[in-house]
Amino acid sequence: MAAAASSFSCSFFCLLLLILSNICYGFSTYGFPIHHRYSDPIKGILAVDDLPEKGSPHYYASLTHRDRLIHGRKLAASDNSTPLTFFSGNETYRISSLGFLHYANVSVGTPSLSFLVALDTGSDLFWLPCDCKSCVHGLRSSSGEELELSIYSPNNSSTSENVPCNSSLCSAQSRCASSQSTCPYQVLYLSNGTSSTGFLVEDVLHLTTDDAQSKALDPKIKFGCGQIQTGSFLDGAAPNGLFGLGMSNISVPSTLAREGYTSNSFSMCFGPDGMGRISFGDTGSSDQGETPFNLKEPHPTYNISITKINVDGNDTNLEFAAIFDSGTSFTYLNDPAYSVISESFNNKAKDRRYTSGSGSGLPFEYCYEIGSNQTDLEIPTVNLEMKGGSQFNVTDPIVVVNLGGNAYIYCLGLVKSGDVNIIGQNFMTGYLIVFNRERNVLGWKPSNCYDALNTNTFPINPLSPAVPPATAVNPEATSGTGNTTNISGATSPPANHSPRLKRFTFTIIMVLIPFFIIV
Repeated sequence: MAAAASSFSCSFFCLLLLILSNICYGFSTYGFPIHHRYSDPIKGILAVDDLPEKGSPHYYASLTHRDRLIHGRKLAASDNSTPLTFFSGNETYRISSLGFLHYANVSVGTPSLSFLVALDTGSDLFWLPCDCKSCVHGLRSSSGEELELSIYSPNNSSTSENVPCNSSLCSAQSRCASSQSTCPYQVLYLSNGTSSTGFLVEDVLHLTTDDAQSKALDPKIKFGCGQIQTGSFLDGAAPNGLFGLGMSNISVPSTLAREGYTSNSFSMCFGPDGMGRISFGDTGSSDQGETPFNLKEPHPTYNISITKINVDGNDTNLEFAAIFDSGTSFTYLNDPAYSVISESFNNKAKDRRYTSGSGSGLPFEYCYEIGSNQTDLEIPTVNLEMKGGSQFNVTDPIVVVNLGGNAYIYCLGLVKSGDVNIIGQNFMTGYLIVFNRERNVLGWKPSNCYDALNTNTFPINPLSPAVPPATAVNPEATSGTGNTTNISGATSPPANHSPRLKRFTFTIIMVLIPFFIIV
C-alpha cells in the first residue's frame, strides 16, 4: 500500500506539473513537495485565476474525481503516536478565488469520491454537498470553461450509513420524529446569510500515515450530508465542502483521537507562498511558542489570550481574547485592540494614506499608496505577546490591492469587528500552528512548510522585508448563480512589483465561525 500511495502521489504531482511545463519529478513519499510556490513548474496553478486555461480542467477533474482509486483497501493497524493525513497527501493550498482559505483533497466513501474542501478550525462539523437541493455543482473559469465538482450520495457508497437520532453525537433530538429517525443538522455561520443544512451520515474517510510508510487507514467518521447550502457557499467559498476542525466531539480530530487512531492534537502549516500542510496527531515540538486555551465558554474553541501589542517597537499592555480560525480570511478585532494596532500602524507607516470612496468595496480602513515606480515597501511590524509570555510575530500584516491597471495600494489586513475577536488566516502566515487538545495549548513555530527543519524563532521585532509576501487583491465583484459559480481573475501586477503579489476578489472573504448550530 505504501508503494501504491507513493505511485499516486507521483501521478498527482506529475499531472499538476505537466499542465504547465511538461516536466515530471519523482516523489518518494507523501506530503513534502520541494517546489517553491512560484517556481516555473508551479507558478500560477493556484493563483487567483486558480481555474486554469485550456487543458487545465483535467487537473481539477483528477483532483475531485478519484472515485476509482481506493478499492478494497483494508484498515491498517496504527500506533496513535504516528500522525495521519489525507490519503492524497498532507498538502494544503490557499486558493484566493475560493475565499482565500486553505483547501485539501479529501477522499470519502466506497468507491471513493474526492472533494476539494476548505479547512476550518473555527467550526466543528465536516460536511459535503450531498444529493443537493441548493449547492454548487461546478466552477466556471474566466475563460468560460466549466469544471465539475463531486457530489456525495449515501446511496452510491456501500459503506455509508445514516446517523440515527439516538446517537450520542446527535444534539437535535427534539427535531426527530423518533429515536431511529435520521439526525438532522443545521449550521449558520457569521458570514452573512451563509449556512449548511442536511442530515448526518457515517462513512469511511480515507487517510494514510504521515510518514515514509504511508499505511492506509479507513476510519468511519460522521459528517453532514449537506443538501442545502446558502450565502457564501454558493458564491465561491468552500463550494465543495467544509472540513470542521474544532473541539466538539463530532469533529474529525476528536473522532480520530477518541477511536485511538491519533493523539488528540493536529497541526496546520500556513506557508508564505500559499502552500501548506495538515497532520492529525502532531503534538508539536519542545521549541515552539505556546499559550493556553481559554476553555470556560459553553462551546470551547481555539480561544487564547493576548496580553501585549507591539507595533514597530512600541508596546501597549492590553489583554483580550481571540479565536485562531483558519476559516476566516483576515483578522477581525474589536476595540480597543483594533484601534491600538491600526492607529499605531498608521502612525508608523511611511507611505501616503489612501482614502477610498464609499463604493470601493474595501473592507480595510488603513490603506496606503504605492508609487508607480516604487519597488520597496517599508512596513511597520506587528507583534503580539500571548498569555504566558511567548511572542507571536505577524510575518505578513498587509494586503496589496490592485485598483485597476497599474494602480496599487497596500492595506493593513485587519477588519474592525463588532463582536468576536478572530486571528484569521493572514496573521497565521509563515507558521506551523499546533492545536494541541491533550494539553489544551496553542503552539506555533516559524515554518515555510517545505523544509523538514525550520528556524524556531523570529526576532521580537523582525525587520520589514524589502518586498513583503503580500496578497494583491482586486476589489471588483464576482458572483455565482445557479449551479455554477463564476471565478474570475484580476489584472496582473506590473513588472516592477514583486512576483510574490497574488490576487483575490473581496466578494467571498469568509468568516466561518458558527453562531447557531443544530447537530
